[in-house]
Amino acid sequence: TCNIKNVDKYLQTLQLSDETLMDVSIRFRREMDKGLCRDTNPTAAVRMLPTFVLSTPDGTEQGEFLALDLGGANFRVLLVKVMADGEQKVEMENQIYDIPEHLMRGSGTELFDHIADCLANFLEKLGIKDKKLPLGFTFSFPCQQTKLDESVLLSWTKAFKSSGVEGKDVVSLLRKSIKKRGDFDVDILAVINDTVGTMMTCGYDDHLCEIGLIVGTGTNACYMEQMRNIELLDADEGRMCVNTEWGAFGDDGTLEDLRTDIDREIDAGSLNPGKQLFEKMISGMYMGELVRLILVRMTREQLLFQAKTTAELLTTGSFKTMSVFVHECLASAEKVLRGLNLDPSVEDCIATQRVCQIVSTRAAHLCAATLVAVLRQIRDNKAAEKLRTTIGVDGSVYKNHPEFSRRLHKMVRRLVPDCDVRFLQSQCGSGKGAAMVTAVAYRLAAQNAERQRILDTMCLSREQLLEVKRRMSEEMVRGLSKQTHEQASVKMLPAYVRSTPDGTEHGDFLALDLGGSSFRVLLVQVQSGQRHKAKMQQKIYSIPQETMQGTGEELFDHIVDCIAAFLEYMGMKGASLPLGFTFSFPCHQSRLDQGILLKWTKGFKASGCEGHDVILLLKDAVRRRQEFDLNFVAVVNDTVGTMMTCGYEDPKCEVGLIVGTGTNACYMEEMSNIELVEGNEGRMSINMEWGAFGDNGELDDFCTRFDHIVDDSSNNPGKQRYEKMISGMYLGEIVRNVLIDFTSKGLLFRGKLSERLKTWGIFATKFLSQIESDRLAMRQIRSILQHLGLTSSTIDDSVLVKEVCSVVARRAAQLCGAGLAAVVDRMRENRNLNQFSVTVGVDGTLYKTHPHFSSIMQETLQDLAPQCQVTFQKSEDGSGKGAALITAVACRIKSEGQH
Repeated sequence: TCNIKNVDKYLQTLQLSDETLMDVSIRFRREMDKGLCRDTNPTAAVRMLPTFVLSTPDGTEQGEFLALDLGGANFRVLLVKVMADGEQKVEMENQIYDIPEHLMRGSGTELFDHIADCLANFLEKLGIKDKKLPLGFTFSFPCQQTKLDESVLLSWTKAFKSSGVEGKDVVSLLRKSIKKRGDFDVDILAVINDTVGTMMTCGYDDHLCEIGLIVGTGTNACYMEQMRNIELLDADEGRMCVNTEWGAFGDDGTLEDLRTDIDREIDAGSLNPGKQLFEKMISGMYMGELVRLILVRMTREQLLFQAKTTAELLTTGSFKTMSVFVHECLASAEKVLRGLNLDPSVEDCIATQRVCQIVSTRAAHLCAATLVAVLRQIRDNKAAEKLRTTIGVDGSVYKNHPEFSRRLHKMVRRLVPDCDVRFLQSQCGSGKGAAMVTAVAYRLAAQNAERQRILDTMCLSREQLLEVKRRMSEEMVRGLSKQTHEQASVKMLPAYVRSTPDGTEHGDFLALDLGGSSFRVLLVQVQSGQRHKAKMQQKIYSIPQETMQGTGEELFDHIVDCIAAFLEYMGMKGASLPLGFTFSFPCHQSRLDQGILLKWTKGFKASGCEGHDVILLLKDAVRRRQEFDLNFVAVVNDTVGTMMTCGYEDPKCEVGLIVGTGTNACYMEEMSNIELVEGNEGRMSINMEWGAFGDNGELDDFCTRFDHIVDDSSNNPGKQRYEKMISGMYLGEIVRNVLIDFTSKGLLFRGKLSERLKTWGIFATKFLSQIESDRLAMRQIRSILQHLGLTSSTIDDSVLVKEVCSVVARRAAQLCGAGLAAVVDRMRENRNLNQFSVTVGVDGTLYKTHPHFSSIMQETLQDLAPQCQVTFQKSEDGSGKGAALITAVACRIKSEGQH
């Protein structure tokens, strides 16, 4: 007799500890990495084949689809109707056709002709032969895919040996056979593996499903992998389903220490020795045979059946895997053994039952180990503390063995307690999944075309950009000319700065930088003869809300109090210094030391200032305080300040550009062209105020409806149109409106709008810079989207949001580059040069923080003004230092004039 203990001892090597299983899991994870990595993929045992299935169903799929399911001695043709109105429903009609033996081993042409004939028969029966329907093809053999509708057979498996198919694209073969008949047509959109079909079938009922598992005649799994990890494809956005082909795990020797003599014996007697070694330890095709070989050995070693074998017991394949399933009940165990002509005792039956238990438990546990590797990969991809996911499962072993699924689930949960895993049994095989893949492909293609159409309205051609450059040049001429200045949208205001620093400036200068709710006071000490040597000290002071909106006297008294406090802090109380005043509001100047405020912007409302000279207002306040003196004051626009700051380092800097909250530019123009100022000698800087370009309709043919929405909801509709297509204050708004449009059309966020996304200004421009940063993983985009109330956004949504940001920012940078091209080309022509090199001093948060803005702008500029070599220099010290330098230059010129 042989009791359970003896069986356990005899089959010790088949009972794997949790530690061993964890080790198998780690090994498999390493094998997955080899398959995903470009260099090791060609020799990897686990192939990790890309399937080109990019997205699981989202519930909006609808339409009629055909599916073919070929993987064994018969195949199915299905018609799947998918309904999405309110409730997801699927109706299916299907027909099973058999494949005669001679076709499975005959010529490939005949095989595919037979499939086409059966398809025609099916369509005829349903009376839909005249419709051209999309078709999904489940083809359960190892294939190399290059796109969703192209699949090259690597090798036949199971009982197939049809000639002339290996190495060929099965879709082309099927299309050829259908074409040859000529009486119907289909649109083959997808070829998939049965694991993918299972994942997609279950994914339709459970959107969390991202793994497909098959444990039947064979075993395999697929899962949704991050694109960036699939090195064979050069893409880093989104996800794709990978078919692991895990049956071949161990074919390179990785599992030798776990394979037993019995595993080796089974392999030696199989159709494909040395191949699919992992599958041979698990799947239904081999489980019964494993048990039979063990029973034969134990009988020969006198542990069973009184050491008497029978011819039946010694026959390969006599012990069916189905018997392993029923063996967990004693009565049926006896029946099976008697069927093999054995005469079992009760102990024999109990022992046999135990053998079956051990073999099927090992299979379930090994399967759990590899599944855990996949779960960990997905969890790490999402950087999730706890993963919630669903596994779609199919296959006879999983479905029919009474204990297999329970053991598999239990071990998975033991090995990854931090994953919340649901197992969902696929009800209708993989055919429905093939239809779902096709439905998804169909939906994605339609949605993609619609999104592209919308985004294309924001893409500018080279011709359009040249036209923007031409119109900007025209407006510049109109702004400079006395006759048209009033009507011109680009005002071209003279800034009365006639020269950039020459290095001989010296002395102490104050600078005041006022453009928002806080302002800076700076002391700049310039040392003569030492270019690049300017020491700066500064303090920031705030302006209370009531001061911004009180009287002009209160505002300027507050500013002067702060200057006095700063001088005292610097130990320079009572000094008399020149001051450069960066005043970033629209001003009319008729000389450097005068600036008449045209209108307050940015929340300022102090009374008695508009229409007055701000220098007089400042000097009056200094006089009231009677503590220090300003012996000269220059008013400077921030673009001119930036140009001067950079000009101190680089004498070729003759253009200033700001791309931040707003946008503007200045440059050195020939005096002879500035009709608003007397004199024809030398040059003067012009504050273009180019943000208003387009206010006379010059940009109407390039504006999209999103630009119109942003303009209409702004606090100055119809004004600053160019600025609204470029600057930081508005880009986020454009993106937000595109996202709302996409969502309302069901092209994004599954058509669900969050309340927050409807809020003006919620999409900060800094998000644009963050989202487009190349090193940013998709999950970081998701956290930004969560901040916007979009909690259930998918990876696909993130990819799309990134694309919208990129299109909007690209257009902004190109428009800015086109404007700049007009400026530098004008300077080149002014100087009658064939080639012109110049430096542009730049400041502004958008330019400085956006990862691609500067490079796209420079690329556009180079393309549209090829005769100009333009260098860009970021202004490190803002425009305050420039204001001090302008004052220094003015003081130098003044003193030169006095000598």
